[in-house]
Amino acid sequence: MSSKRLKAANNLVESNQRYSLEEALDVVAKYAKEAQTKFKESLDVVIKLGIDAKQSDQMVRGAVSMPNGLGKEVRVAVFVKPEKVNEAKAAGADIAGSEDLIEAVKNGQMDFDVCIATPDMMAPLSKLGKVLGPKGLMPNPKLGTVAEDFATAIKNVKAGQAEYKSDKAGLVHAAIGKIDFEKSALKENVLALYKAVVDAKPASSKGIYIRDFYLSPTMGPSIRVDLDKIVS
Repeated sequence: MSSKRLKAANNLVESNQRYSLEEALDVVAKYAKEAQTKFKESLDVVIKLGIDAKQSDQMVRGAVSMPNGLGKEVRVAVFVKPEKVNEAKAAGADIAGSEDLIEAVKNGQMDFDVCIATPDMMAPLSKLGKVLGPKGLMPNPKLGTVAEDFATAIKNVKAGQAEYKSDKAGLVHAAIGKIDFEKSALKENVLALYKAVVDAKPASSKGIYIRDFYLSPTMGPSIRVDLDKIVS
């Protein structure tokens, strides 16, 4: 985005103001109308948590289905035993396999966005830890990507799931849809993520849990949401 367009985008937001969720989404809608980016921008959510990020038992991580999807096609690879490969493909997997798929990934074939695995495939998959781990693709029970019922897992991922994970600064980042979604659809997605993060509060976390909440188009202004008005 040019400096001129960036300045114009930032002018949509008043400095230090906290917006209700409705007002914040109105700003997003105005930005979407005026922005002339060459790709469909996502609406990102940043939540500042009052956790001690240095404590492993206070990590917040999970995945939540977006009521209105994410606005993008998701390619899914499923790791299952050989006798389940055809069943996984019939359930919607773009790629499915066992040891053969593990070898293909090891050799650099990674034409997928999400990995799902049955529990009995996690031991063989461990050899891909250094390949999938850094890319955030290793199947994880907390994300619903390690599942005996892989058909349901595929369906959930294809429908659109937002993954969230607290970082070293206690911040959660997640993309919850495209900025050109209807306002009501974005609101439902935002609230679904908000509820999921609230419900994921670690038992050991004390004091104020949700400290700040921001919405931001991929290349647009950061909009601070008033926590007292987020569900109004």
